[in-house]
Amino acid sequence: MSRTPGTPEAQAPDEPEQHEPEERVKAPLTGTIPVQPASTRQMSHKEILEALTGILAGFFASMLSINIVVTALPVIVNNLGGNQIQYSWVLTGTLLANAATTPIWGKMADLVDKKKLIQLTLLIFIAGSIIAGAAPNMEMLIAGRVVQGIGVGGLGALSMAIMGAIISPRERGRYAGYMGAVMATATAAGPLLGGLIVDTIGWRWTFWVGVPLAVLAMVVIAKTLKLVHHRREVHIDWWGATLLALATCLLLIWVSFAGNPDYFPWVSWQSAALVGAVLVLVVLFLMVESRSKEPVMRLGIFRSRTTLLAIIAAVSSAVLMFSLPAYLGLYFQNGRGLEPTASGLLTLPLIAGNLIGSIATGQLITRYGRWKIYLVVGSTVAVAATFWLASVDEATLFWVIGVKIFLVGLGLGMVVQNVMLAVQNTVSVTEIGAASAAVAFFRTVGGAIGNSVLGSIMAIQLIGAASAQQMSSIYSSGSGTLFLAAAFIALPTVVAVLLIKEVPLRRTV
Repeated sequence: MSRTPGTPEAQAPDEPEQHEPEERVKAPLTGTIPVQPASTRQMSHKEILEALTGILAGFFASMLSINIVVTALPVIVNNLGGNQIQYSWVLTGTLLANAATTPIWGKMADLVDKKKLIQLTLLIFIAGSIIAGAAPNMEMLIAGRVVQGIGVGGLGALSMAIMGAIISPRERGRYAGYMGAVMATATAAGPLLGGLIVDTIGWRWTFWVGVPLAVLAMVVIAKTLKLVHHRREVHIDWWGATLLALATCLLLIWVSFAGNPDYFPWVSWQSAALVGAVLVLVVLFLMVESRSKEPVMRLGIFRSRTTLLAIIAAVSSAVLMFSLPAYLGLYFQNGRGLEPTASGLLTLPLIAGNLIGSIATGQLITRYGRWKIYLVVGSTVAVAATFWLASVDEATLFWVIGVKIFLVGLGLGMVVQNVMLAVQNTVSVTEIGAASAAVAFFRTVGGAIGNSVLGSIMAIQLIGAASAQQMSSIYSSGSGTLFLAAAFIALPTVVAVLLIKEVPLRRTV
């Protein structure tokens, strides 16, 4: 069914208006990359659910790969004869590749065929997973994790960009809830699944377990994702992409290693050199982007109050999403003496809360069209519950901890994906990929910074601990200090969402 532009027509919420696809226009061979913006036909609710199954399968596999190795790393490093530096780089390598490439993937999503691009990222992720799982030494393992991280960055950026291209903001709430639930489940369940795999079929499967899911995702996407495009010509900003990647890598190297007793202090010549290099690269990046016809990260999006406040909220809340599961694991295992599997089971309330918050909020947003109230309530609940969690010690009852982390998860579920929804609602369809990737990029950087700060706090508390009993006591009683710091880091989220202006969700893509 077609309609005249500017003439709205009523339509059922589950069956978006249908349009006939335009004929694809061929571009001349000029040496530039043919670009394919938005579809002229909206997919039906059934078609969206079918395609979303493949997208979320790939997204789940990518998010799971980040944390699943946490509980397996001691075994892996011992088996491959690694050292502490290599131990750190198994995690840092993936984080660096993920953060450095996310904005590039996001911009590419606005320039080329999203369907082919997400299949390419799945292939990269599969290759990295196979390499890491088959690694005969630590060097090959780290290389595989870097390749895996490139795929993870692409899957995150492309998943959000495709959702933005096929679903209107008003309808996007419920689907964003599904994505938020998948993200939270994969992040929190990773350590649990990793512990089970190590205890049963061996550590190599912590890398290979995501491969079948990624292959399934490729098949489902190939059969169900329907994006119709017409082409235009653009130039890729390779200089900007390179400068951004270098700046991101140096920044994350600094926040990952500074304050660690095995590397260098926060105040040192190494820190000064890294920070100075990052600042120089950022200035060069801004100069290049301001002159580029197709910048990797269009600077104009930061003039939007909604986007700027959403980025602040994403950065400050990232410490709860990325760091809390890992440090809860340290508290349960090193502080309370539990096995990895038992430790993972005790984080299930965090997953449950996030699932309920994500899915329920998404449905309510789609039904009523209001979103700010959920950001305010969710961020307040998550931060307040984290302050409450700071009271844990070696005698805190496990069910009490379960209630606390359930509330943290519930609040996060109401915030994480809906911050992205607020941004996507304010940009055109041709910029959804870059805008979404910008939020995801800063969220990843925020998570890395928060994780580094918490790690430094724990390292300081462990100074002077000579026996295993002393260390166990510090992990059990000192974890409260970590959670208190996490609550203060996340506090700006509440302020940011309070200041966001609620813009009605549009019903068109």
